[in-house]
Amino acid sequence: VQLVESGGGLVQPGGSLRLTCAASRNIFDFNVMGWYRQAPGKQREPAAVAKRGVTTNYADSVKGRFTISADSAKNTVYLQMNSLKPEDTAVYYCKGTDRATGDDYWGQGTQVTVSS
Repeated sequence: VQLVESGGGLVQPGGSLRLTCAASRNIFDFNVMGWYRQAPGKQREPAAVAKRGVTTNYADSVKGRFTISADSAKNTVYLQMNSLKPEDTAVYYCKGTDRATGDDYWGQGTQVTVSS
């Protein structure tokens, strides 16, 4: 299983980015998919996590600004990030949890830098 993130980059405060996570298999095979982030010197933390058919949870710091979505036809999960702040600077990772085994799969990460 491969999860490949893309879409990161340098953006000014107040700007937007859309991250993409392309899965090598049907995303319906995952019962949980989410975006996590890790800032320099900090632990990795969840930003937006969607449990299929149940709920979507956002970190308080991103509520109202970030939106997780999926396109099952493309086996892709997105993270739309608006009104970006310097404190959103981090490496963003995609994670999928296999519905059958409970195994977690991680992408390699994509760097997001918010700076003027």
